Amino acid sequence: MPEGSEPLLEVHDLVVRYGAATALDGVDLAVGRAEMVALVGPNGAGKTTLLDTVSGLVAPAAGRIELRGRLAQVPEGRRLFPEMTVEDNLRLGAWRVRDRRVGPVYELFPHLVELRRRKAGSLSCGEQQMVAVGRALMGQPDLLAVDELSLGLAPQIVDTLAEHLQDLNRRSGMAILLVEQNARLALDICSRAYVIEAGRIALSGPSEQLRSSPEVQAAYLGGAYEE
Repeated sequence: MPEGSEPLLEVHDLVVRYGAATALDGVDLAVGRAEMVALVGPNGAGKTTLLDTVSGLVAPAAGRIELRGRLAQVPEGRRLFPEMTVEDNLRLGAWRVRDRRVGPVYELFPHLVELRRRKAGSLSCGEQQMVAVGRALMGQPDLLAVDELSLGLAPQIVDTLAEHLQDLNRRSGMAILLVEQNARLALDICSRAYVIEAGRIALSGPSEQLRSSPEVQAAYLGGAYEE
C-alpha cells in the first residue's frame, strides 16, 4: 500500500479450510482508500475464496480481517435474478441503505436506461455485467470488490467496463479490488497487484514492477509485456 495511504481493508495471515483442504494459507493483503488493487492468479488459486471470506460469506480458520467501511461484491458469473427487471435487480443492491435511487447507476451506465424494464435474463453477458456492477454500487460501498470482470465477455466490452471502473474510482474515490484471471487487464488498470498461487501470495507490488517480472510474464502475460 502506498506510504501514507489510509488502509480501508487489511487482511492478516488469513487461513481458510474446506474440510481437510487448505484453500488459503497465511494470506496478507491491503487496500487503501481510493486505491485500485488487483488480485490475479490461475483458476483454483484461492481468489474467490479470499473475496468471499472478506465479504463474510466464508468463515476463516485463522487470521484477521479489518474493514473500515462498507464493501459490496460483484460476484463471479453475475448472479442476477433473470426473471426480474433490470431496475428491480438494481434496487436489490440497496437493501441496507435508505437511498434507493437508481439515477447514479444510470449515469455511469446510460445504456441501462433503455433496458430498465427488460428481464435481466434476456440481456447480453456484457449488459448483465453492467447490471451486476450497478447493483453492487446501489449499496454505496467504500470498497467495490469485482470477481472476474472479464469472464465470458468480448474484449471490447471488457475494455468499456474497465474504463467505467477507472472513471468511478477517479470521480468518487471509491476503492476497487479487482479479482481477475486476466492479468494483463488487471495490471493495466490497477496501480498495485497481488499474485496468488495455491492459496498463498506469491508476489506483490506496483503493477509496473510486476509487469516486468519474468515469472509474471511467463505465467500470465504470454511472454514479454508490450506497452
